[in-house]
Amino acid sequence: MGIFKAYDIRGIYGQDLTDDIFYKIARAYAKFAGVRKVVVARDCRTHSEPLFAAFANGLTDVGVDVIDIGRASTPMSYFANASLKADGSVMITASHNTKEWNGCKLCRANAVPISGATGIKDIERMVETGDLGADAAVKGTVTQVDVSAQYAAHVREFAHLARPVHVAMDFANGMGIAESAAFAGTDLTYDSLYGEYDGDFPNHDANPLKTETLKDLQALIRANPGKYAFGVAFDGDADRAGFLDEKGDIIPMDFMTALIAQDLLQSAPGAACFYDLRSSKVAAEVIAAAGGKPMMSRVGHSFIKAQMRENDAIFAGELSGHYYFKANSTAESSSMATFALANIVSKSDKPLSELVAPLRKYAHSGEINSKVADAAAVLARVKATFPDNFELDGVSVDRWDAEGWWFNVRMSNTEPLVRLNLEAKTPDLMAAKRDEMLALIRQ
Repeated sequence: MGIFKAYDIRGIYGQDLTDDIFYKIARAYAKFAGVRKVVVARDCRTHSEPLFAAFANGLTDVGVDVIDIGRASTPMSYFANASLKADGSVMITASHNTKEWNGCKLCRANAVPISGATGIKDIERMVETGDLGADAAVKGTVTQVDVSAQYAAHVREFAHLARPVHVAMDFANGMGIAESAAFAGTDLTYDSLYGEYDGDFPNHDANPLKTETLKDLQALIRANPGKYAFGVAFDGDADRAGFLDEKGDIIPMDFMTALIAQDLLQSAPGAACFYDLRSSKVAAEVIAAAGGKPMMSRVGHSFIKAQMRENDAIFAGELSGHYYFKANSTAESSSMATFALANIVSKSDKPLSELVAPLRKYAHSGEINSKVADAAAVLARVKATFPDNFELDGVSVDRWDAEGWWFNVRMSNTEPLVRLNLEAKTPDLMAAKRDEMLALIRQ
């Protein structure tokens, strides 16, 4: 089935993802994970309610008790999982995908994710073979629990503003609206765009990685010079956020990783902080200079969360806009990331653009996709060309100290694509090495 992905389950509702399939997935999940009490939440998509009903029925039919926390952000579902001491959690969402899509993110206890490598493929096999467990003699129960106030209070503990900060936020009609409760009654105030739930996402896609989705937020900031300290754009389920400076310029997400880690390390000297392997060298440099232990991670939330736990890391940032906090069960919280940036701005007499400016010191290619006939053959060719490679995630080569450049080449999990990220100390060197690598990849 095409709906079972590397990190979650996702498909077009009514076609490859149906209520009946969701019912079966629920039963398979219950049997695979051995859960007895599960948090189930959903986003504001129009079909999330029927999918919730199907999933809840699947769980209760095999004797599992459902804790229904209602409409919530994905970070709230992680918080509920841990704080309510559940055996697992399910977030019904298709994240940043357009309105036709839906799906779910599955976790064990303490918000430990189930990925393709740690269970999704097993659940897929169980659904396909009908290995769904027997009906329970006594059905499970469904109990409504509202965790929004507790989650807001939990996030608010992260606020340490030295002075009031006013920002612009784009909720994209999605679950960032639920996150916003954390800002109430604090020195972080905001003006918002698209702050009404609408599962049809009528204004723009809820995806801050697409620069066109940021144009309305940029326009608001630029129409009011001096009014906003920064801008925040949430994705559909609010586990990611993109940030703009006070001029409306986009802040690269690896720079956000560097800034947040630098601030957190003031109260946790020596702690480990992760950056994903596509990030600028600046991220590791800033973490080290702040007295932290910079550690490189694979791409993907399930891998990053596992590495954080293994190394007792306080924070991790991913180039896709996921920001992970030890304080939130090593899970994402876009509102914690927002408070973290507000803390930084409030303590400085410089605007955010000036805090970011020193980080713009190297030339990064961005992620460049190449459609190829055989991605595995491409990676083999890259490995043969660069015997000094390492394989944390795809193929990486680091010649920074000797030659002033590095690269990573990875395969897409879902498409016949090879992804290149490359950085160099100068724009000319970056362009030359980028073209050299693309020629090798596309030959």
